[in-house]
Amino acid sequence: MKQLLKWSLIVIAVVLIVVIVLNYLLFSALDFCDGKVYTKKDLIDNYQSRSKHIEQVKKYINSVVSPGQTVDIEFDGDNKLSIFHLVENGNRDSYWDLNVYTLKADTLLKKIGWTRQTLETLKEKLDAANCISVRSGEPCNIGFKRSCLGMYFYNLFDKPIADSLKPGYNDSCTYILYTDKVVLEYGGGAVGSQCFERE
Repeated sequence: MKQLLKWSLIVIAVVLIVVIVLNYLLFSALDFCDGKVYTKKDLIDNYQSRSKHIEQVKKYINSVVSPGQTVDIEFDGDNKLSIFHLVENGNRDSYWDLNVYTLKADTLLKKIGWTRQTLETLKEKLDAANCISVRSGEPCNIGFKRSCLGMYFYNLFDKPIADSLKPGYNDSCTYILYTDKVVLEYGGGAVGSQCFERE
């Protein structure tokens, strides 16, 4: 009887610890959300209303990034870059939380042949598209919004996606084939679902 009581108390203690940890993670995630939660419907509605602006972001970023380079950039307001990654000839430079008006930012911009005006124009185009980030290349990846610990994206292709690639871009989890040249993407966070929400 004492052994049964001992194991019962251990199980109860473990369950309580798990509940406390899960509550902490849940409330931390809600704090991170800052009250802003987006859905697949928001992603689709934004594309339907701003597809021309989204395409202009793609056209612009790929016109100002040199061959052999990939730029991945995310804005946080007008003066801060949450992410500024540059891949050039296999080498990667990664920066986070970079103020636009610093010598470090000027050095990075010069390295890729940009000016502050290039950056401002990119920000204006992203604002018109109601988006916050872009990664150059094929496909061009444009970030719509962060939602709690995840983020929604558009992957824009220059040409219709080959039939052989469609299954990978239509797994109903990370990717949803929206048109023959547009794939919707959800990148989950470290905590929570890694897939699009179920309808």
